[in-house]
Order: sequence, then C-alpha cells, then structure tokens
Amino acid sequence: MKAFIEMVLTTPLMRRFGIIGVHVLLWTLAFLLALVLRFDGQVPRSYADAAPYALVALLVCRVTIFYALGLFHGLWRYAGMPELKSLAWATTIGTAGFIGVGAMWHAAQMPPRSIYVGEWLASIVLVGGFRFFIRIFRERSLGERRPDGIPTLIVGAGDAGESLLRDVQRMAQSKWTICGFLDDDPVKSGALIRNVRVLGRVDEPTLRRVIEQHEVKLIILAITTDGKRTREIVNICRRLGVQAKTIPSLPDRIGAELVFSQLKEIDIDDLLRRDAVKLDVAQVESFLEGRTVLITGGGGSIGSELARQTLRFEPRSLLLFDHDENALFHIERELRANFPKADIHPIMGDVTDLGRLEAVMKRHRPAVVLHAAAHKHVPMMEVNPCEAVKNNVFGTMAVADAAHRHGADAFVLISTDKAVNPTSVMGATKRIAEIVLQGRAEKSQTRYAAVRFGNVLGSNGSVVPLFREQISRGGPVTVTHPDVCRYFMTIPEATQLVLQAGALGGTGEIFVLDMGQPIKIVALARDLIELSGLRPDEDIQIEFTGLRPGEKLFEELMLDGEAYNKTPHPKIMVGKVKKHGSEAVATQLDMLRSAALAGDEATTRRLLAALVPEGTVTQIDGAAPEPQERTSAIPFVATA
Repeated sequence: MKAFIEMVLTTPLMRRFGIIGVHVLLWTLAFLLALVLRFDGQVPRSYADAAPYALVALLVCRVTIFYALGLFHGLWRYAGMPELKSLAWATTIGTAGFIGVGAMWHAAQMPPRSIYVGEWLASIVLVGGFRFFIRIFRERSLGERRPDGIPTLIVGAGDAGESLLRDVQRMAQSKWTICGFLDDDPVKSGALIRNVRVLGRVDEPTLRRVIEQHEVKLIILAITTDGKRTREIVNICRRLGVQAKTIPSLPDRIGAELVFSQLKEIDIDDLLRRDAVKLDVAQVESFLEGRTVLITGGGGSIGSELARQTLRFEPRSLLLFDHDENALFHIERELRANFPKADIHPIMGDVTDLGRLEAVMKRHRPAVVLHAAAHKHVPMMEVNPCEAVKNNVFGTMAVADAAHRHGADAFVLISTDKAVNPTSVMGATKRIAEIVLQGRAEKSQTRYAAVRFGNVLGSNGSVVPLFREQISRGGPVTVTHPDVCRYFMTIPEATQLVLQAGALGGTGEIFVLDMGQPIKIVALARDLIELSGLRPDEDIQIEFTGLRPGEKLFEELMLDGEAYNKTPHPKIMVGKVKKHGSEAVATQLDMLRSAALAGDEATTRRLLAALVPEGTVTQIDGAAPEPQERTSAIPFVATA
C-alpha cells in the first residue's frame, strides 16, 4: 500500500489526477456552501433536485478552464500572488460558463443569481486558501528543520531583504537561521516580516547588541546604497569580527529573482558603488534598435561590455572587431549563449589595416561605430611611443574615415581623462584622436563624438587586478606614490553612459562623464587587502615605488579655463574644448605618421608635444615627471 501511495504521488499523470480530484472536492464544497447559505439551510425541493445537474455543469466548466490555463500544472509549495490572480481569472471564466449553461435551463429551475456570486467567492477562498496553506505548512516545516543553522542578520528590510528571507525559508536543507533585520527607516523598527523582526537601525551600538544577543556569525547587506555607506557598515562588521556578504549589483540581477545562493563577498565595486545609472532608455533604444553596430576592440574589457549592453537594445546585427582571437572567441561564445537570437559577427582585424577595414565597412555598412580599440597602458606606451601613435591616432583616423565613406550615422570614440594636460604618450595620442574627430565632424554627415572617463574597475591592465595578484602572492602591494589618486567607474556604469552620450546628438563634441570624487590609490590598496581577510602593513606590506614615466599624481577632466555645458543626462556634460586649425593639424599629422612608421621615437615625441602644447610628453630619458600641485583640477560643475 505504501508503495502504491508513493507511486501515485511521484507519477506525473497520477499526481495530476489527484490535483484535479482535490479541486473537484473544493468546488463541490463551495457550491453546496453557497446553496445552503442562500436558503439559510432550507433548500427548496425544486432547487435540491436540480442541484446535482447544476454541480456537474459547474465542474465541467471549471475543470475545462483550469486545465486549459495550466492551473493543474503548478506546484502549490510556490503559490504566490501571480498564481492567485490566475486562479481568480480562471474561476471567473468558469462561473461565466456556468451562468451560460444555467440560462438554458427552465426558468423555474435556474439557480438564484446570489448562488453564482456566493459560489464564485467561496471557490476562490477555498482553492486559493488551500494552495497557500500547503505553501505555508511546507515553509514552516522546513524552517524548523535546522534550528542549529548559522545565525544570520539581514541589513535592509526592503524587497531584497524579504526576498532573501523567503528564499531561506523555502530551502529544504537551509544551513542559515535568520535572526532579524536591521534598517535605517524608523517606521520599520519593530515590524515583523514573515515572522522575523526588524531589530533597529544600522549603527555600531545596535549591531553590537544584536550580534551578542543572537550570536550572529553572518551579516547580509541587502541594500542598494553608495560606496561610502557600504564602507561604513563593512568596517563595523570588521571591528566586530563578523563576516559580511552582499547581494549582487542591479545589472547582475536583471532577469532573475534574487535568491540566497546569489550572495557574494563584499568586493571593491561595492565600496565604490554610486547611485545606479539611469538611462534614457527610449533615447538609447532609438540609437541602437534595428541598426548595425560595429564595436572595435570588441574583445576587450570595455568593448565586450559595450557589446553586452548594446544587445539589450536589439540591434539588427552586432560586429565585434578585434585582433585578439582568444578574446574574440570568448566574448562571441558568451554573447551567443546569453542572446541566442542576436545576429553576431566576430571579425578578426586590426584598426590600422586599411584594406580589412574597407572590406568590413563595405560589406556590413554599420550605422553606429563604437571605437574602443586602443593601446591604453601608460608605462608600456612610454617605451613604445610609435606603436601608440599608429594605433591610437592613425587607427582612430582610419576607422573614422571609413565610417564617413560608408555612411555611418554616428561614431563614438572612447577617450580618457589622461588626454587632459597629458604627461604621457598614451594621453597625448588620445587627445590627438579627439582633435582628429573634431576636424572630421566639420566636413561629414557622420556624427562624431568622444567620451572621456577615468579608470575602470577591473578592466584589463587596471590597478585592481594587479593588486589582487600581488595580494595572492603574499605581497608586497606596490603603489607609485602615497598621494596619487584617480577617478574610478565600474565597467557597466561607464559603458551605459557611453551609449547614452552617443545617443545625445550633436557632432564634434567631447562628452565628459561624472566620475564622482577621485580616490587615493593607497586607500584602494588597503581596502583590497582587508577584503581579502588580511591586515595592511602587517600581513601584507604596502611599498611606494615612485611615479612611473608619463604618470600624474592626479587626473583632470578638463583643461584650465574650459568648462561644461549641460546635457539632458545629469551624469554627462559637454566639454567646451578648443578646436585646432585643420590645415596645420593635417601637416603635423603627416609628419607624425612618417616618424611613427619609421620608428623614430625622438621625432614622434617632439611632434606629439607640438600637436598637444598643453601637455608634457617630451621626456626621452625615461624619467618620470615631477609631481604636480593640485591647482589646475577643475571640479565637475556645469555652466548653464
């Protein structure tokens, strides 16, 4: 008998018959309840005789509708509001069918209208209530299985916190016990969320008290806040000796419900997090939807993220142009897995190969060109200035000219804050690329724009992966200077703003992204050491090596005397950047091309200095520039 019952419960067909049987019983009960209540327990003979036929008609209507809408296929343990809405809708349709059948009866035998209403209401209450009872019973029984689970505190009593708690309560083998919430909203203090209490505000005294009372071993940050506040909470957890984790960032959660298994360790991105970028979706959509988009450097950290963001807006096709076959292979495989319907073309090639560019442009005729291909490593370009020039200046020129010849609507250059008062070859080449675009914009129907931003967390060759590698080896972590600071953005934040800037319109403009406040690199190093569970200057030493050739103590976003114009997006400004005479620039560019192709580094540096007189790129002995006083940095303030 036990084996038979187990077979019934585990066989899909038998289980479905069982579910239908339970519904039939509940609907029968609802009908009889409505009939008895309507006549105060004294049902007239005529109605009593007709009741079996009416019940059969009702059950046929209900079973047919519920089966057609898939309401016998769900799992009651996961019953929620969406299923309750579907249940109410199916019940309403079934009642309407029941009324239609009743209208065909003899008038004297038609049930009173109140029977229909009472039966409809009782069916929703009984069927919906039974489903929710099964779910609640299961969650309570599961929650009682592991009283010895890890005591866990959730910081944030909002939707994310409630979702985490619900996920834990559903887990059959949960090893966590949620002992409470903390939230800064005073209205929530003392409230119950799924029988778990909000124990107070998020401050050190409250955290200390709750940790001691409940012996908390794990704290989950289920809040979306800025990096400063996250840093404060993490530092408190460190002082109290409690492990802290957090929820993924919003872009990582799009398209999926937040669950407990998605929790991650606190990362440097969390400590530097700012308010999420709010895109003008309609504007970006009109810029990209249904159009062919070419991304140069598509296998790099910036180019690959541009590809991911672009595919969200359903372009007609996406061209990934890169000379690195391995990078191109990996990003193509990822994109095809995540966007199976997208038209993706991986294209091997170099931006300095004019023949290859011409063939690609002629065949695909992209409407939007996002130019992310560049040599960007500052010290490396100092010792390879000719290669920097060939790629960053003349590679940009080649792609920009090809975009013009083949009728592209827009060309967006990924530039850098190092193009401002450049002290490096890399910065100077990026500034010249901006100058080239400004010149092309005056003579072309293609819209040309450049977007300046600073360092991108986690990008290839950036400081964060280097520090992590040094920490994994046991140190030391090397910082060039105790006062060196940089602007930082996350890769998704930077790329989303690039797309927004490209969609803004205008031509020959240099857009400047709001990078927030600059961050000291030594502070970044200390944070990474502590996030690894180690102590700076004790477990891992920090050593200062001196500024490398071409490096600054700080970066600027605009030149002295220049300012910004506002755009419709609060995090994007248009720089009032001085334009250069096109004839003089053309002559100097011809000379620069000849010097770079000949490998004449001295002449290349001299011509870079001539093209960018505000910079300091004439050092040829490998010496680093003297540290600058921070007098020329311009705050991010827009002019009307």
